Amino acid sequence: MSQSENLGSFFQENKSVLKEYIETRLEIFRLQAIKISSKSAGYLVWIIVSLFLLFLITLFLGMTLGYWLSSLMDSYVKGFGLTALLMIVVFIVFAIFRKKLFVNPIVQAIISNSMEETIENEIDD
Repeated sequence: MSQSENLGSFFQENKSVLKEYIETRLEIFRLQAIKISSKSAGYLVWIIVSLFLLFLITLFLGMTLGYWLSSLMDSYVKGFGLTALLMIVVFIVFAIFRKKLFVNPIVQAIISNSMEETIENEIDD
């Protein structure tokens, strides 16, 4: 009976400490979630800006190639048709190798980024 009384008194005496510990751990988890979500949002904005710039570069390179091929062939139709055909081939190659070129590297980057976060959190604790 004395052991259960000792255990009960132990919990009564340390109730505030335990409550503070739980609140601190919850705050740490909340701050870690904020850190991960803010990094992810930053990466997302960077990807969107990069894709927009890549689109503009592709557009202007396509126009330049179209005009250059048009001057070589003395026909706008042939020059821009060949440019469109080249872009369709590039699109098909990207579509065929999308997993190897895009999906797998992105998945690996996300996994390694989350693993870095986990390792940093374990080191900090």
